[in-house]
Amino acid sequence: MAKNKIDINMSRLKAAFEVSSKIGATEKNGLTRLTLTEEDRKIRDIFVQWLKEEGLSVRIDDVGNIYGKREGRNKNAKSIMIGSHLDTQPRGGRFDGVLGVLSSLEVIRTLNENNIVTERPIEIVNFTNEEGERFTPPMIGSGVATGNYTKEFAYGLRDKNGVSFEEALNEIGYNGQEENRLSNVEYFVELHIEQGPLLEKNRKEIGIVKGVKGMTRFEVTVTGHASHGAHPAYGRKDALVAASKMVLAIDEVTKSYEDLSTTVGVFEVFPSVVNIFAGEVRFTFDVRHLDDQIRNRVISNIKENLKRISEESEVVCSIKQTWNIDGTHFSTELTGLILEETNKLNYSHQYIVSGAGHDAKFMNDICKTAMIFTPSANGFSHCEEEYTSYEDIQKATTLLLNVVMELANKV
Repeated sequence: MAKNKIDINMSRLKAAFEVSSKIGATEKNGLTRLTLTEEDRKIRDIFVQWLKEEGLSVRIDDVGNIYGKREGRNKNAKSIMIGSHLDTQPRGGRFDGVLGVLSSLEVIRTLNENNIVTERPIEIVNFTNEEGERFTPPMIGSGVATGNYTKEFAYGLRDKNGVSFEEALNEIGYNGQEENRLSNVEYFVELHIEQGPLLEKNRKEIGIVKGVKGMTRFEVTVTGHASHGAHPAYGRKDALVAASKMVLAIDEVTKSYEDLSTTVGVFEVFPSVVNIFAGEVRFTFDVRHLDDQIRNRVISNIKENLKRISEESEVVCSIKQTWNIDGTHFSTELTGLILEETNKLNYSHQYIVSGAGHDAKFMNDICKTAMIFTPSANGFSHCEEEYTSYEDIQKATTLLLNVVMELANKV
């Protein structure tokens, strides 16, 4: 391995992970730390304290995003921003989002420890509600900060208990000022676990992310006519049978396209009684592909199949689009720099397209953006089994440090 310019302190980074992993810990070594909950407040308070200990100026914006700024020689220069999110899924993992925040903190600590002054300012960020589990849709913090969502939209969101986003912000004491939102940022780099199996399967240490797949989500309602199980097979308008055929059709369409992914995530049957065939089924599906034209073509194909099946089954099918976000192509300047620094460190690597949404998706709208992926064991994420080795974390954080040093010293 090539000698790095300076070395991160892996023991210190592991200790930070150990602190984080105790807040919202589950029985099976995962985390439940939903956004704007008491657990979220606890990790936020610790994170803010860590930022202050490193001499960073800390500010909170009006959707609870936390920023810590390390000044450079040129205080008027545009910033390099790094970071991710600290909220998790219910019974989620210890690394999703957390890796990006804690590795960024270690970059700052390493620079301070080595008395390195950069030309440009460096900012670290923890975005609010990336996961979108408590308040839907996801990526609210980065969405508002980049102008993709309004504050009014965010404040009006409510969780399943009727608590509004604004109320939750106030409850944990993280409702800051609008003037504290990010500004004057030129580059954003987000380090993240892959959340997929490719790097591990291909034995690559680093994923250089070219972009994020566009995503479109739908809710489907299939309406037939429920009746007693004694009803003959002929003449039934069984919503469950029809919906099952629709799910299989979606799967078949998926297999016809490279780099396409579809997911049926929710499937509800009514009345869900043992001796009554279904009168109604509701399910969701999403379609993901980097190329928006291909994704739209797939959606049209799926809709045609669902219409055909509903007619053949003599049921009614309604399809409602609930969310759409176009594909994102990251900065070739940044991905080129990441490749250059990866080669200097002699790390094995591959280009990759993210199938999951990330805060970098929205940041790409306002500044040059890229992501670095590190392997996920067995491809697991959003579950307690989520794991990335500390060896891989050390390599990815070292790469992040080198990329940040190059960017922060550009005149």
